[in-house]
This record gives sequence, structure tokens and C-alpha cells, in this order.
Amino acid sequence: MNDLGPKLKPEDRTLDQALRPHGWDEYIGQEKIKTSLKILLEAAKKRSEPIDHLLLYGPAGLGKTTLAYIMAREMNANIRITSGPAIEKVGDLASILTNLNSGDVLFIDEAHRLNKTVEEILYPAMESRMLHIIIGKGPSARTLQLDLPPFSLIAATTRVGLLSNPFRSRFGATFRLDFYNIEDIENILKRSANLMNLSAEPEALKQIAVSSRYTPRVANRLLKRVRDYAEVEGKGIVNQDIAKKALALLEVDHLGLESTDRRLIEAIIKKFNGGPVGLQALAAATSEELDTIEDIYEPYLLQIGFLQRTARGRIATKLAYEHLGLKPPAENQNLL
Repeated sequence: MNDLGPKLKPEDRTLDQALRPHGWDEYIGQEKIKTSLKILLEAAKKRSEPIDHLLLYGPAGLGKTTLAYIMAREMNANIRITSGPAIEKVGDLASILTNLNSGDVLFIDEAHRLNKTVEEILYPAMESRMLHIIIGKGPSARTLQLDLPPFSLIAATTRVGLLSNPFRSRFGATFRLDFYNIEDIENILKRSANLMNLSAEPEALKQIAVSSRYTPRVANRLLKRVRDYAEVEGKGIVNQDIAKKALALLEVDHLGLESTDRRLIEAIIKKFNGGPVGLQALAAATSEELDTIEDIYEPYLLQIGFLQRTARGRIATKLAYEHLGLKPPAENQNLL
């Protein structure tokens, strides 16, 4: 997997933290959600209460974690960060919850990967701030009940459909983050370039924005790699020519598609005659993990109209054929 994948290079982690917006004035885009959250936070402050439990969902890289940080900062609250896969046992969750202080924000990323047993322990914790732990087994088992301080749970997920209905219903508000528009991505890149003390021409930033998959995380990652190219092959100035050459080296085209995106589309077209094809078969044919396809690549391919999801599987659309310079087979015309 190349630079656009979910894994961060070690040298990027500190810079990513520096580029993360720290307040509403720095957070660009998602205007409707920001307006709703500002009202929600202001009302909680007036009542001197923690904010209600919130669920944020949408494709990866759109700013769910950043929103959680900003909300905690606006409430002058400490934020505890964890993820669904990290909470393997009930004891892990109990340890986290019993160490919370009054007003703390608990942020759980990848909430759809929470163990169902752990998820059920969260129900009373969210509703009545009670933690019920069963000690022992069989007839001698007993329930230990612990009071929890007032806290706010913010959960983030890329696959909200995998959350159980009882879990989803316990959140006071749910917000879906959408892909950004090109203008917002350009403004994000301008801010990031300033923080990086990088000289970048507007045309170059627009070139990167167009190839960013409408996603801030991808845009910033591309900007860092274009900066590297400019420092080695240029004079440290990011112009349109440098941006084009750097993106070509990364195998990122003008629509933001990278080699894995093209490999997925080509597999559907060439190995499965355009589809429909099941996700497991597609993963096996491309040697990619199911979660990687669903969370990283498929949302954008659906967004730009290169894929359709049907009950029978994934189908490559006419736009996908045209992008690869291929002609759709006649028998698939009714599916495209």
C-alpha cells in the first residue's frame, strides 16, 4: 500500500498533530455540523453539564477525531482517547471508565469494532452512569455496581451500520461527515503550507486539492510528499510543475485515484467482466483486506461514480471503463 493508506510514516505523526485544527476558527468545512455542535456545546455550558453523548460517522480522514479534540477543548475538559479494537475485555473498559474524572470526554475511534459484550456494558454507563460488573461464574456469581462520574462519550466510526440499534439509540445526537469540496480543501492546504513554512503557488495547491479525494487527511499527506519532492528535485518551492511530477511519482492521477484504486477497478472489469462481484472475491483477487477496501477505497469510488453496490455485489460503471480507456461490454450496458 502506498502513501495514501491508513498507516502513517513515523516522521509524519508529529507534523500531523501540528496541522490538526485547535479551534472552530481553524476547522475548515462541515459548516452545518459545526453550527449544530456549537449550539450543543453552548447549551451544555449554560447548564454547567457535560455535553451529551455524540456519534460521528463518515469515511476515514474527514475530521472526526479533530472534532472530538475541539469539543473537549471548548468544554475545558480532559479527553481520553481509545479505539474499539483496543478494548478487548470488559475489564479494559472498566479500567477506562473508573479512571475518568467529572466532565471528561471519552473518545472511542472505530466504535464499530467494539466487542458486543463490551458494548453492552456501555449501555448503563451511558444512560445512568453506572458500571455493572459480574464477578465469578455460575451460582456464585455476583454483580458489582459502581457509580461513574458525569462524562461524555464521543464515538467515531466509518461503518455506522455495524453498530447495534441499542448502542446507536443511546447517543444524544448523531452527525455524518461528508466529503469536502475543492475550495475547502484548497483552504486547508493553504493553512497547512503556512504552518509548514512552505512556499506553495495557488495553482500547485489546486492541483493537489483536485487529487485529494475530497479528504483533508489525504490532502495534507500529498502536500507533505510534494514538499519532499520540491526539496530534493526543485528549489523547495512548490509550483504546478513540481506538484504534477510529484503526484505522477506517487501514481496519483487527476481524480485522486492511486494504483490500488485502479487495481480494484481493473479486477472487477477484467477478472469479473465488470461485475457484479462479491467483496470477498474482490479482496481475494486483489490481495487487499476487506476492511481496507470498504473503509479506504470504496467510499471514494462510490462518491465519484466508479462503483455501484447492488444486492449481488459490486459493479464497475461506465465512468470507470472510460477512465481506464476501456469499452464496456454490451451485456453489461443495462447495469451501467
